[in-house]
Amino acid sequence: MKLRQIALVLLMVGGFWFLLSHLGSKGSFGVFAKPDPSQLTLNVVNTQPKYLPEEQNSIDVYKRVLPSVVNITSTSVKVDFFYGLVPQQGQGSGFILDKAGYILTNYHVIAGAQNIEVQTSDGRRYKAQLVGGDPDHDLALVKINAPDLHPATLAGSRNLQVGQKVYAIGNPFGLNGTMTDGIISAIRSVRGPTGVLIQNAIQTDAPINPGNSGGPLLNSQGEVIGINSMIATNPNNQVQVDQSAGIGFAIPIDTAKAVLLDLKEYGHAMRPTLGIETLPIGPYLAQQMRLPVQYGLLVERVVPGGPAARAGLKGGNQIAYLGNQQIYIGGDLIVSMDGQPVTNQRDMSDIMDGLRPSEVIPITVYRGNRKMVLQVKLGVAGRSGADMTAANRMPSNSAVHAALYRVFGGGR
Repeated sequence: MKLRQIALVLLMVGGFWFLLSHLGSKGSFGVFAKPDPSQLTLNVVNTQPKYLPEEQNSIDVYKRVLPSVVNITSTSVKVDFFYGLVPQQGQGSGFILDKAGYILTNYHVIAGAQNIEVQTSDGRRYKAQLVGGDPDHDLALVKINAPDLHPATLAGSRNLQVGQKVYAIGNPFGLNGTMTDGIISAIRSVRGPTGVLIQNAIQTDAPINPGNSGGPLLNSQGEVIGINSMIATNPNNQVQVDQSAGIGFAIPIDTAKAVLLDLKEYGHAMRPTLGIETLPIGPYLAQQMRLPVQYGLLVERVVPGGPAARAGLKGGNQIAYLGNQQIYIGGDLIVSMDGQPVTNQRDMSDIMDGLRPSEVIPITVYRGNRKMVLQVKLGVAGRSGADMTAANRMPSNSAVHAALYRVFGGGR
């Protein structure tokens, strides 16, 4: 009997040992299963990660440009329902132009402000003064007195290409030092906050949101090519969401360059003007009107007493219709200004951006089949009649309707 008991005990101990040493090691006995060392192996490196060339370029651009970007807080006082004075704040962005402390931003960021404060990327805060503004093109120049400033590098915006990579740095929703990227989606004309057509505006899918206003739009070298200003919204929607929908707009930097000295010296823009209304001409219209060339700007109307009128340019004298749009034909066809060809309104805008009021420039026109060169002394926009195109006077399928765009300023 004792032998049976001893044998039974040995059998139980042996069976238990077998389960632990064999089945458990194969993972077949849940509770006693040994961990598989291969499932806990980690690949660890002690070196810094290697970035792709595009990633490294983005990092370099951010580090180089961030010290040039500032956060702008504007404070205004409004009257509430009980006629009490209530302070209101708006936020936007800007970028440093030079070591003297001049900063470029959007006009709507600081419009109506009683106090303007600028915060640099390293956290320093300074009270700023408004030097000048151009509401029509949503531009403003402010100034701070501060040491150790890092000016941004300005590029040109004339030869930008759709598909070109861009970066936006700013302070969306108050999140300082935010960088986004995308491409140039289109170059088109859009209406600014006062309804004036802004030529050659840069459309981008780089996310820009409230608070990005006034911040720089950069090329892949980190040079400023535009000033972020607008986002697209759908006026037919009952719910408006003022945030990026992949369609944002920046004012071309060349437009700002053209007025910086005016803003600094006079406090407002002194833009040159011809005092005309024009209609862009392409091959189809040229054939229908039996014009001698296929491209140019047809002068529909000449502002009485304006620069073009004084130089002898002629407007249209016959009413015609382009679809449902009434136009005037029979006027001069502009093909060249200041020695540069003019095939569309963008060409004219680019040329005018490089000129100043009171300059005398040659303008080549066709009057019928006769080619003429007239000398025109440029006037000042707003005093002798602003230049307009057909898109200024009525919506066009080729122009972006003003209702689709809404200016934002981060709480403004």
